[in-house]
Amino acid sequence: MQRLTGLDAGFLYMETSTSFMHVASLMVLDPSTAPHGFSFQSLRELYAERLDQAPPFRRRLVEVPLGLHHPIWIEDPDFDLDWHLRHIAVPAPGGMKELTELAGHLAAIPLDRSHPLWEAWLIDGLEGGNVALLTKVHHAAIDGASGEELMVAILDLSPEIERKPPPAKPWQPERVPSDTELVAHALASLAQQPVRAIKTVRRTVEAALQIRETNRRQPDQKPPPSPFSAPRTSFNATLTPHRAFATASLPLPEVKMIKNARGTTVNDVVLTICAGALRRYLDARDEHPDGPLVAMVPVSVRTEDQKGTHGNRVSSMLCTLATDLDDPLERLDAIHACMAAAKEQQNAIGADTLQNWVEFAAPAVAAQAARLYSRMKIADRHRPLFNVTISNVPGPPFPLYIAGARMLATYPMGPIFDGGGINITVMSYLDSLDFGVLVCPELIPDPWVIADGLHEALEELAKAVDAS
Repeated sequence: MQRLTGLDAGFLYMETSTSFMHVASLMVLDPSTAPHGFSFQSLRELYAERLDQAPPFRRRLVEVPLGLHHPIWIEDPDFDLDWHLRHIAVPAPGGMKELTELAGHLAAIPLDRSHPLWEAWLIDGLEGGNVALLTKVHHAAIDGASGEELMVAILDLSPEIERKPPPAKPWQPERVPSDTELVAHALASLAQQPVRAIKTVRRTVEAALQIRETNRRQPDQKPPPSPFSAPRTSFNATLTPHRAFATASLPLPEVKMIKNARGTTVNDVVLTICAGALRRYLDARDEHPDGPLVAMVPVSVRTEDQKGTHGNRVSSMLCTLATDLDDPLERLDAIHACMAAAKEQQNAIGADTLQNWVEFAAPAVAAQAARLYSRMKIADRHRPLFNVTISNVPGPPFPLYIAGARMLATYPMGPIFDGGGINITVMSYLDSLDFGVLVCPELIPDPWVIADGLHEALEELAKAVDAS
């Protein structure tokens, strides 16, 4: 039995009938590399063999009565692997448009909280004889970094399936605690909160004073955007339950060339490419926001000691996308400067501050507030907290295999929120940056316009670097 942290539980409280807090990945696989053939049955056998490698596979939630405290994880006494593995076919002709349309529909299905919070869909019928695997895991169980580690459980470095040794301690299911036990455990944990709250308030005040002093000493350095300073756009509104998805793959060597030429980071270049694509999208709609777009950029604060653990070790930064600048190089320089300032503030605040604050959220109140916010469409009545979520997850530079099938590409899918109808997540794999663009189709009817714009934005940026 393990209690969720406040940050992990926060993703449960944020979930509504239109905002689903799971993360997903769409992997395209070549089954011809499997030495003994590839099938749904061979995939199931792989998952069955690797369950011990990933604890979230068999953990499920138990809610505390009256929402007194955050829920707990238990080892599911009713675990059934067949509940989590699904098999489906993509409509003909099985191209990327058909695949991503299906992926969008599957991403709009919430996970059942009475079971461990994950599922995997094997998708047949792709052109060229390929298959796809769509995996979904609730954000309460993983963040981007631990999600990558979770995927390692079913991945191999060669077509031959590695036979993992059995665990030293066999898996044991747990009984569901009684309401009396849950309440007693919650009250014992709550008794320790006043001391932690005092420490958190003191640390926050110290960080605020430090940031103010830093800004005073550096008047020429523009601070990162503040919350609710983002301009209104057509995709910053209340969501519907529907989802649409599009993908793009860009050459990583070209992105690194730009990074090296301008003395920035790969993430700065990724943000600039996304900015260029969003600017083109808004221009094509003759939509001109009253200021530059603002991105929310999740950042992992997982330490070396915390690698291999699950749950969320994540914070976030707000960064301008400088979409008011015409010159793509000026845009890149502005984003680079903003990210540097945001990281400085992040260091001053401390990696654990956000996690410490959300520990004190009242579960019942937080969940009801999220539902009320969604039901009353409050996101339509104020400036956006930010315009777009952009997340960059580093992946492996070597080929990977699932049940012998070589992974050709992996397109991540991050969640969207009321007031932020688009998420762009990118993962590097081999010599490629694989982008996943998830949207609410009532706010952005065709995400492929933005996905295709990523190619155009990279080309524009590379030409500007060559000409400089």
